[in-house]
Amino acid sequence: MQFIDLKTQQVAIRAEIDRRIASVLDHGQYILGPETTELEETLARYVGVKHCISVASGTEALLIALMALGVGPGDEVITTTFTFVATAEVIALVGATPVFVDVLPDTANIDPAALEAKITPRTKAIIPVSLYGQVADMDEINAVAAKHNIPVIEDAAQSFGAEYKGRKSCGLSEIGCTSFFPSKPLGCYGDGGALFTNDDAIATAAKEIRVHGQSQRYVHTRIGVGGRMDTIQCAVIMAKWPRFAWEVEQRKHLGQRYTDEIFRRIPGSVLIEPGISLQDVNAPVAVLGVKSDRTSVYAQYTVLLADRAAVQAHFQSAGIPTAVHYPVPLDQQPAYKQWAAQEGTPVADVLASRVMSLPMSADLTEQDQDRVIECLKAAVSAVE
Repeated sequence: MQFIDLKTQQVAIRAEIDRRIASVLDHGQYILGPETTELEETLARYVGVKHCISVASGTEALLIALMALGVGPGDEVITTTFTFVATAEVIALVGATPVFVDVLPDTANIDPAALEAKITPRTKAIIPVSLYGQVADMDEINAVAAKHNIPVIEDAAQSFGAEYKGRKSCGLSEIGCTSFFPSKPLGCYGDGGALFTNDDAIATAAKEIRVHGQSQRYVHTRIGVGGRMDTIQCAVIMAKWPRFAWEVEQRKHLGQRYTDEIFRRIPGSVLIEPGISLQDVNAPVAVLGVKSDRTSVYAQYTVLLADRAAVQAHFQSAGIPTAVHYPVPLDQQPAYKQWAAQEGTPVADVLASRVMSLPMSADLTEQDQDRVIECLKAAVSAVE
């Protein structure tokens, strides 16, 4: 069993992939070719914003977003400690200071109530992460940011296709950034990403920054990077695009089915409720919730376990892959602990010690899903 089944997807769309790539090879515009424009226009319409700027990766999208906002040395950017390192990495790369905030126990997304206390005159941006495929509490985050005139960059690397109060992830704040890494809900066959905005000035800056700061050939109006997305990768996304709406619905169905079947088959399983202390959650399996005003595309389906090591060992012996997203909060990482919050991030600490992700993709069969759930049930029973 694959942790993420990309082979079945490729078989289903192989003819269109081959046709799209052959078209790029025929016209030979390997950088910023017509497929790049097609991708950007298609995704901007889908998200409901004026501008989509394709870039070399999700990390590059975040970096270019900060550069477009002019964030640099002496500035601070508030973000979550419970995320992939790229979220904080880009803050450090522009010379700013990452300011880490704890997360909510029920969603593992940034805690909006903790933001305002972290704002200082040096705060130049807030980067919430829409973790595991579910959008963060963007209304509350945007309200705090607006009060202090601070732009918000949604790190939507895992949530492209998800909705929040009827609006698409990536279109919920000044800037949205996503990743097209192969394992993402909408992935290419290499690195790729995109930045979304309604702000014309930010869009112009982002377009210039991704081509070494050029406003026209060999005229460099700002500091930039080599951050373009290859035309072939844009073509791969466009080959996948007609299937994407179906895949989003499949992910929602399979994610809900995981939750329903875990509760039905594994005695003592619990749903983590808002405001609960994770220290009080002693269930063998606990499930993160999806709030009623939003959807998740389940980039990962992640549970909390009382004894993760034992359960993972059981899965390994059964030949079923698992993963941990993420085992160490960023403020405890060697390169970032210099910025650790004095008050700590206790929710993130517990999550890091208990979370485990199960196989998940739009092409996961219910038979394989049943096998995963039965393995989880057996593993939990063995631990007890």
